[in-house]
Amino acid sequence: MSVLQNALENGIFGVTAEMAPPKGYDFSEQMEAAELLKGKVHAINVTDMQSACLKASSIGLCAKLKLAGLEPIIQMTGRDRSRMAIMGDMLAAASFGIDTMLALTGDHTMVGDCKASKPVYDLDSVGILRMLSTMEATGRDCGGNELASTPKFYKGAAVTPVYEPQILQINKLRQKVDAGARYIQTQGIFDIDALKRFMEAVDKAGIKTHIMAGIIPLKAAGMAKYMNENVPGIAVPQDMIDRLAAAAAEGKAKGVKGLPMKLGIEMAAELIAKIRDEHLCDGVHIMAIGAEKNVPAILEKAGIQL
Repeated sequence: MSVLQNALENGIFGVTAEMAPPKGYDFSEQMEAAELLKGKVHAINVTDMQSACLKASSIGLCAKLKLAGLEPIIQMTGRDRSRMAIMGDMLAAASFGIDTMLALTGDHTMVGDCKASKPVYDLDSVGILRMLSTMEATGRDCGGNELASTPKFYKGAAVTPVYEPQILQINKLRQKVDAGARYIQTQGIFDIDALKRFMEAVDKAGIKTHIMAGIIPLKAAGMAKYMNENVPGIAVPQDMIDRLAAAAAEGKAKGVKGLPMKLGIEMAAELIAKIRDEHLCDGVHIMAIGAEKNVPAILEKAGIQL
């Protein structure tokens, strides 16, 4: 059984971290960070060319993590693959013992760094989930042909709580759960009240699934402003931005580096502790964006132990 599945289905507060493969084939930096996460998180979610920027594929780093005794979550987007390629990659992942996945539609190539690449979008996230669920139920591939062996995956999807009109996200969430998603990771959350409103809407809609709140540790006021302006579904409150700016000013005055990042770690820990203590979600998904080595400190400050 998936390690994450075992935690969530037994009422344990789930914790996952996110990691991007390198722009190249040397995974040593990622593996060093991953070793620090051993025993700290239930699984490591490996991105699949996030923001449509070319990097090594998710399956490569997932295989490396699995062989090193860590639990990976393979991301699978519909942007770059036909349904045949998706199913082929998932069968290959299963051969390494990778049993947890996250289905995503994928950012369009026009926003990435290889704009001449043609997007595929044979299937969106719902289509990927439905195809894998059908495969698991029938033992047949996407063409209806019998498989020699059929894997089963703990399937997940994503949702954006801060989105208007909210009903569109609720309806999309329902489609993903109906298609086989058993856990959900949210876009980055910075406002507890906004998360509460979304969770109330999910409950009112009668949707039953495990939801993990997305946590993005902020590194600087500029980072927060950039995400507000350029990342759909992100809304960093002004008071957080002001605190980060004040920390930067204090650091400059005292000749001390890293105060904004330190504050970002503390704010992330505060959010995680509130989410757990108030039982708002079944877990958290930490997106440290290149600073995965900070995740253990965040969890320690939040009082999270597996």
